[in-house]
Amino acid sequence: MGAWQPLPDDLPPEVRHFVEQLRQLKDRTGLSLASLGARTAYSKSSWQRYLNATQPPPRQAVVALCRVAGIGKEEAERFGVRWELAVQAWPKPVGLTGAAKPEGADGETGGETGVAGGGGEEYEDDPTLPWWEEPPKEPEVPSRRLLMVAVVLVVALVLTGVIGVLALG
Repeated sequence: MGAWQPLPDDLPPEVRHFVEQLRQLKDRTGLSLASLGARTAYSKSSWQRYLNATQPPPRQAVVALCRVAGIGKEEAERFGVRWELAVQAWPKPVGLTGAAKPEGADGETGGETGVAGGGGEEYEDDPTLPWWEEPPKEPEVPSRRLLMVAVVLVVALVLTGVIGVLALG
């Protein structure tokens, strides 16, 4: 578990700190990457990329890891702040030409595109939950119409019984 490959030397300090903290959190779970993938809806290979700093994790992956690790709300919030700082500083993806795309080359500054570190390939933070983590639905309150139908049926049943007794007697 503690045998991580060394992080690239040119990583910004925010990214290095975040990935090191993420690695420690993953190690605290005692889970393998495959087990972590099964419990978070992010694949083993995705976790390898996140924990080796080759790709920034989506915020929801960090939230899922915090949940699996059983950390408290305050510590989870600190991970959220570290994630924000790291994603802003994350190295720009390399384009098809082999060179990093300069910031602003596509008319974007990276602030509103969801792009890690500005310009380049888009990085999408998918906030969806897997089906097994969806919160339970509140039980539906029976509608007034259904209640009225039930009352009418009970009254009809009682009337039928009374009429039957009177007809026999």
